[in-house]
Amino acid sequence: MEPDSRIFVAGHAGLVGSALRRRLEARGYSRLILRTRAELDLTDRKSVHGFFEEQRPDYVFLAAAKVGGILANNTYPAVFIHDNLEIQTNIIHECWRSGVKRLLFMGSSCIYPRDCPQPMKEEHLLTGPLEPTNRPYALAKIAGVEMCWAYNRQYGTNYLATMPTNLYGPGDNYDLQDSHVLPALIRKMDDAVRERSEQAVVWGTGRVRREFLYSDDLAEACLMLMNLPDADFAGLTTARELPPMINIGCGEDLTVRELAETVARVVGFRGRLAFDSSKPDGVARKLLDTSRINALGWRPTVALAEGIDRAYRDFSTRKHASSK
Repeated sequence: MEPDSRIFVAGHAGLVGSALRRRLEARGYSRLILRTRAELDLTDRKSVHGFFEEQRPDYVFLAAAKVGGILANNTYPAVFIHDNLEIQTNIIHECWRSGVKRLLFMGSSCIYPRDCPQPMKEEHLLTGPLEPTNRPYALAKIAGVEMCWAYNRQYGTNYLATMPTNLYGPGDNYDLQDSHVLPALIRKMDDAVRERSEQAVVWGTGRVRREFLYSDDLAEACLMLMNLPDADFAGLTTARELPPMINIGCGEDLTVRELAETVARVVGFRGRLAFDSSKPDGVARKLLDTSRINALGWRPTVALAEGIDRAYRDFSTRKHASSK
């Protein structure tokens, strides 16, 4: 990507999109195309078509999505599959119609089978049943991967899907009704400290294992991928035997109990952690195999404790700003 390339970051206000925007601006990209949800409804086909006709971006980061944790996925399964299918279908199709040079589609590690071998490799896609608690979302993301693959094969496009692990960082969602596990733990621990509670309740048994990546590390990986030489990028998007997708993670995981203990130390909660085993755990483990992106020269730089500290400071800043 050249510094004056026209770059559309779909979903620039979200966790991933805001990280992409920060890194792009820091690198000197001066022609970012940004639209809020109020300015452009990505589920509206006619509006998306008109936007691409007018703006003609050179590169697109598709970070817009309907996302949430186990509770949100279980409560709104129809919304999760409908909105994500609409968003990605509209954008991928218009990227082709308007001649976008490269598209980076943000997927999720939840696309892999529930009982997938560990660590999970790209070739494990569609080799077994999905985890029921997030199947509608996962199926939508799988459809996005397949759509990128189909357009590459039929139209010669350059569309690549990234499969990041669990993400966290500045701009995350801390609403306990629809947040993911790490921001939910930050919110719960902070509430417990503020209310001087003797315990904080954590969903599930605490025994399942999860991998986490700081959002700015993901953004750096995405910029690296979009700036690969043509031959290297084509090597990821034109293979007939593998879908055009690549895992992005840190290569290490920990139990939810260990995660909760780390969050408690960062936030300053010294009470008891109570694990509610009546609540769902989700899959037992989902560690990504990151050998392909590591071979391209990328490694994460933000350790988990440091990243949680940064995220907590962002949460505190936003909380205090909203209370004024």
